[in-house]
Amino acid sequence: MTRDELSKIEDEVRKCRKCPLHQDRINAVPGEGSREPIIMLVGEAPGRNEDIQGRPFVGRAGEYLTYLISLLGMERDDVYITNVVKCRPPNNRDPTDTEIEKCLPYLRRQIQILKPRIIVALGRHAAKTLSAELGVVFKGITRERGRIIKGRIYGLDVYLVYTYHPAAALYNPNLKNVIERDFKQLDKLLKDIYRGSRKSGTLDDFI
Repeated sequence: MTRDELSKIEDEVRKCRKCPLHQDRINAVPGEGSREPIIMLVGEAPGRNEDIQGRPFVGRAGEYLTYLISLLGMERDDVYITNVVKCRPPNNRDPTDTEIEKCLPYLRRQIQILKPRIIVALGRHAAKTLSAELGVVFKGITRERGRIIKGRIYGLDVYLVYTYHPAAALYNPNLKNVIERDFKQLDKLLKDIYRGSRKSGTLDDFI
């Protein structure tokens, strides 16, 4: 059932005409990965390489994300990777509020079907959007990075984790240690989930 429902969403995304982004795309990018993921990784929007291949995070930022996932002792196929917006904005500009609003129902349905325990918001657009869906105030990625919130989204109990977008580390290598530290703590969060003791805090609280 999950495979059929996700396939239906993927087909809808590829045929989507809800906003003007479809006019310039080569491929829409629905998402990919495990059909039973503990972790869902959510970025902002596809870039040039993703638009060409129709897959999320396949450029340089994708290579770095694959490395970050390996810090969890996992591979890409063990998680689910997608974006808030499923089509590339022209020249990799920020997605508009209208584009996010039109595309967000796809992400909502993906989360409801996949039922991840942890959602990692990669960058400020994903963090801001998911925070709003969770009903919490987002104060900017620099302030919120490293924060973990336990809450309900679309009827599911989840942990929302904030960190920088992998592309940020490519432009600012000083952020690599910060992002990698965030990912190294996720395995501690995974263990803590099964102890079931936390509500919110920072990644350091889970050490």
